[in-house]
Amino acid sequence: MDLSQFSGFLVFLTVFTMGFWLMIFLITFVIPYWLIGYFKESWKYRKAAKVEAKK
Repeated sequence: MDLSQFSGFLVFLTVFTMGFWLMIFLITFVIPYWLIGYFKESWKYRKAAKVEAKK
């Protein structure tokens, strides 16, 4: 394995590792945050619609 193959391997490992940690971050933080926010907003608008319907 010469220097160009080794540097290519290091670039591959860097990109693969960055993608892996980005996937872990999205699955554990961003997607649940987005879903919780969506359901809270939906519940708030549904509650406001019920109050408007009673008037």
